[in-house]
Amino acid sequence: MAMGFDRRHVLKGLGAAGIAGVAGCIGDGVGGGDDADAMVGVLQPVTGDLGNLGSPIRDAAILPGAQLEDSDYTIDIREEDTESTADAGSSGAQSLVDAGYPAITGAASSQVTITVAQDILIPNEVVAISPASTAPTITDLEDNDFIFRTAPSDALQGEVMAEVAYEERGLESAASFYLNNDYGQQLSDSFVSAFEELGGTVSNTVSFEAEQPSYTSALESALADDPDMMIVIGYPASGEQIFRDYYSDFDSGQTIMVTDGLRDDELPGNVDNPMDNVVGTAPLAAGPEQDAFTELYQDEYDAEPGVFTAQAYDATAVNILASVAAGETDGPAIRDSIRDVANPDGEEVGPSNLEEAVEMVDNGDSVNYQGASSSVNFDDNGDMQAVTYEIFEFGEDGVETVEEIDFEA
Repeated sequence: MAMGFDRRHVLKGLGAAGIAGVAGCIGDGVGGGDDADAMVGVLQPVTGDLGNLGSPIRDAAILPGAQLEDSDYTIDIREEDTESTADAGSSGAQSLVDAGYPAITGAASSQVTITVAQDILIPNEVVAISPASTAPTITDLEDNDFIFRTAPSDALQGEVMAEVAYEERGLESAASFYLNNDYGQQLSDSFVSAFEELGGTVSNTVSFEAEQPSYTSALESALADDPDMMIVIGYPASGEQIFRDYYSDFDSGQTIMVTDGLRDDELPGNVDNPMDNVVGTAPLAAGPEQDAFTELYQDEYDAEPGVFTAQAYDATAVNILASVAAGETDGPAIRDSIRDVANPDGEEVGPSNLEEAVEMVDNGDSVNYQGASSSVNFDDNGDMQAVTYEIFEFGEDGVETVEEIDFEA
């Protein structure tokens, strides 16, 4: 499904005057790249299994365009909804390529990112910076350096999960219950390997399909050996039914550990259970300019940023800076400029002075983008060199961070 961009449907809490004032900064969905200083496609899941998480990620991805609305630069941003599926993601990506967009912020799902990268983006020499795709497979794509991400690889998150479970909480046996896609399989494998290396045992690993009417049988298989804990890797739409079935028939007080895909403030209410026995891990927005981004997001949407929103803002900001630095809306030129604007050395810039940063790179000055999610330094594979994870729990006011862990790739 292709959608021309209309920001009115996401600017909740703004009056009519505010909406009218910002709507003009976004492209009308037909390309128009000849006059644009930067063209960025936003390929995110607004509907489907990831819709609850994808909509705020999309909002953050378009925020740099709103910031630059009154600048001397023309920023053309077009949105496509992946609908949380590879087929719809491919259709959206092809629409962006056909319309001449040389750079994309997306996708969210690892499976969607892998599919559209291999089938559409890499062959057409289009840059993609994913803010939320974490599957380790992405690191090893034969991508000619066109695929980047501001989110960390799950190879790191699996280690974090294992350490929290085994070393911090003394949990010695586990089961893995994971979504049957690249994200679920590879994160499960990463956890199992790290947990067993520490000395733990994994009794059962069970995959499940998205958005099923019941997960009772699959949960029975996963929990057959009464493990100390079970990890659940999935997305909110499936998670609601999984936890309804779990609390109805299987809750024996064991620890449940979830991952970033289930970091949803609304989950306990939708499940109709407080979820006190659930702990989670997720990449944390802990960049040098986190506070500046948070203020920008709150002012624009009258809401708090969520998981991967800071990474989405950073991805679009880097795409814009690289395009202006390249001096043309051309995929290979943008690719070759990304590390120039994001990695040391250069004058530090970020969300707090994005317009100034654009002017600097346009003048040929060297900058070092310091992000909301991290310092945004890309390694040779296009991955982040250092990230921070949070340990979270579900409280009365939604998700609460209870610990932070710094990790270097």
